[in-house]
Amino acid sequence: MPLSEIDYGQAQPIDSYGPGFFRIAGQVLHGAVLVTATGARLWQGYGDPAPLFALAGRIDVLFVGTGREIAHLPPALRRELEAAGLGVEIMDSPAACRTYNVLLSEGRRIAAALLPVD
Repeated sequence: MPLSEIDYGQAQPIDSYGPGFFRIAGQVLHGAVLVTATGARLWQGYGDPAPLFALAGRIDVLFVGTGREIAHLPPALRRELEAAGLGVEIMDSPAACRTYNVLLSEGRRIAAALLPVD
């Protein structure tokens, strides 16, 4: 089976993650992050919803990585995100990183809000 290198164009893929950090397009960020095709920034977690709401109309799906294990979002936050028109998919952070990269390589309008793995 022939293998081909993924071309992300100008988009920002998630290169790797580890205890307390994410490496995105070569840049290491410690703590929770918000990643879009155009860049990454630190995110303060569920108590910092404003950057997530700012994505409304710009993305189709927001992947929320809940850390090492899958967990529920606070119900009020999920309702508010969906009311803002954001499709929300909850998964553990490793799965969110992989899924984000696959859909990013397809040119999809996505973002990932990721809590670090411990």
